[in-house]
Amino acid sequence: MRKIDIFDTTLRDGEQSAGINLNTAEKLEIARQLERLGVTVMEAGFPAASPGDQDAVRKIAGTVKNSIVTGLARCNQKDIDAAWEALRVAEQPHIHIFLATSPIHMAYKLKKTPEEVIEASVEAVKYAKKFFPLVQWSAEDGSRTEPDFLARIVTEVVKAGATTVNIPDTVGYATPQDYGAIFKFLKETVPNIDRVKLSAHCHDDLGMATANTLAAIENGADQVEGTINAIGERAGNVGLEEVAVALHIRKDHYNVETGINLKEIKRTSQLVSQLTGVAIQPNKAVTGKNAFAHESGIHQDGMLKNPNTYEIITPELIGDAHTELVLGKHSGRHAFKTRAEEMGFTLEPERLNEAFAEFKKLADRKKVITEADLLVILTDQQIQEADARIYELSGVQLSSGTANIPTATITVVRPDGETITEAATGTGSVESIFNALERIVSEKVHILDYRVSSVGKGRDALGEAVVKVLIGEDEITGRDAAQDVLEATANAYLNAINRKLVKNAQPTETVPLT
Repeated sequence: MRKIDIFDTTLRDGEQSAGINLNTAEKLEIARQLERLGVTVMEAGFPAASPGDQDAVRKIAGTVKNSIVTGLARCNQKDIDAAWEALRVAEQPHIHIFLATSPIHMAYKLKKTPEEVIEASVEAVKYAKKFFPLVQWSAEDGSRTEPDFLARIVTEVVKAGATTVNIPDTVGYATPQDYGAIFKFLKETVPNIDRVKLSAHCHDDLGMATANTLAAIENGADQVEGTINAIGERAGNVGLEEVAVALHIRKDHYNVETGINLKEIKRTSQLVSQLTGVAIQPNKAVTGKNAFAHESGIHQDGMLKNPNTYEIITPELIGDAHTELVLGKHSGRHAFKTRAEEMGFTLEPERLNEAFAEFKKLADRKKVITEADLLVILTDQQIQEADARIYELSGVQLSSGTANIPTATITVVRPDGETITEAATGTGSVESIFNALERIVSEKVHILDYRVSSVGKGRDALGEAVVKVLIGEDEITGRDAAQDVLEATANAYLNAINRKLVKNAQPTETVPLT
């Protein structure tokens, strides 16, 4: 079978989604899971964008060994130098350079002629090859680029030393027939095309990202790019879990393999959702909670007689089999540590002790501990950064009722030990919590989104709260999980505030990605 490389850009294109703000520890945790998933290449960020992004890319490059780590760069020496500083420690240093090639982008955004775009691309690839053995060049808005010009510039960047050429459907405009035809045209037209891999990168603005990606594979693409849970700018990127499962289930048609460990799909999906605060829609293909639910009587009857009547994908295929931990309030530290290691967590002793303490607290209140519960506890400990807990919740007291004015009294503790208590009213318990916390942090905080969802099932399940806020010009997402959803709500709000304060304390130089 032909091998299709999987290029994951969850940590770069995915993080560009509005409201997603991952810190370095969270990016590292996702990167480790992507490595377990088996992606060929992971795009860890845009090193020239900010000192924080460069640091995250450097740490991921030094940690991940079984996947190729890359970083994004524009076609200039400054970006390429920043990428090299971050990626020189990688096992296989790889850079991803891009420049727009469509008439509308060249004329209005770049204000360059086609010849100037070719020259800039060639010079950038040649410069990058001085450092990087693997150089990917992307034709931004490639699906709206004139075919003859696209063939010309691809020919030149291959001559310059590019090892992969990516043709993105940047704005999700293409149809499967049109997008597939681009790859077929390049395969037949570019004389040196056999020297590079062709890559597909699709956005979902018209809901055709998966179909377009599969069409590219049918017409010669050697690599496909996307994100976990289809997150990304605007309507998102193609969901890599959908592509991987489609190629597996219909291998009779596509006759390709990806090297993806399908049993890690569900956990990867859950982790990305948890850390980004972006919920997975219930009817999402492959990983949505309704993907294996059957309500219709006709469907249920068929499933009972033969699951293959209505279920072409099994939960076991993607690691979604129902499992309950053989752990409870009487379980010891050794058993807990063993289970954590089996799940792929390597916690420092202090973090493991804190995770175990949280587990014991939950086990005292909850009859059945599920793997989803443990995943939340262990992940929260593994991603904690020492400087990220500026405000820490000490207590929440609520007074509410249909005949009373909802009132919240909140106490928080600062790192210097100072205790702050404020009370406020609201139209409901949640608003009163937000109002009290806003008094504590002395910031004008606009709530953009708030939701609570269940982690697992049952009345004693953990509740996960996600709060997206606007502070100044920054959209920040905070999250927390607890059995008391109002406690989780207060902690999620504080998590967002802490992220903002940590961000303010870091170097502020940023580069817009245009």
